[in-house]
Amino acid sequence: MLISRCDGAAAVVPTGFPGLDIMPSNISLAGAEFELVDSENREQKLKRALLPLKDEYDVIIIDCPPSLGLLTVNALVASDGVVVPMLCEYFSLEGLAQLLMTVKEIKRRYNPSLELTGILITMYNGRLSLSQEVSAELKKYYSDKLFSTVIPRSVKISEAPGFGEPIQKYEKHGKGAAAYNEAARELWKRL
Repeated sequence: MLISRCDGAAAVVPTGFPGLDIMPSNISLAGAEFELVDSENREQKLKRALLPLKDEYDVIIIDCPPSLGLLTVNALVASDGVVVPMLCEYFSLEGLAQLLMTVKEIKRRYNPSLELTGILITMYNGRLSLSQEVSAELKKYYSDKLFSTVIPRSVKISEAPGFGEPIQKYEKHGKGAAAYNEAARELWKRL
């Protein structure tokens, strides 16, 4: 869809969860960054591809790679808001600063409606002083954008993708599923 002639609607796959469809990636996305480099209006490709689907869904969530390349730029140009999942590590704080500068630049150059929807702390372990310190730094500088929900570090959350299941199915009554459900409710309120 991003680099091929595939229609966006043809790439949508039902998940078995009511009201939730996905548009999965495949191996060809690995070369998309390279192919986009020489494309005209390369930062607008995803936005144009998703346009026919906008009226079909209440919300479209785009999961991005943890990099600031053309795939992420395309996602930012196509989006109204950004949710930043934040690991409680110092390198993540540095990455957050770079990402926020990129969001500001994308907003200025390509997408004036782009906003930071929120920052979601993930893989949090309250027993680690590092987690507590990074969380405190986030609260100090981004308290208005920080989700009140915190996603705990959990073996079950880490295992679920290996079984091809979301945490809500893999361990639906666990702490991880409850935290992600609460984060989803909080996100919905912010939209």
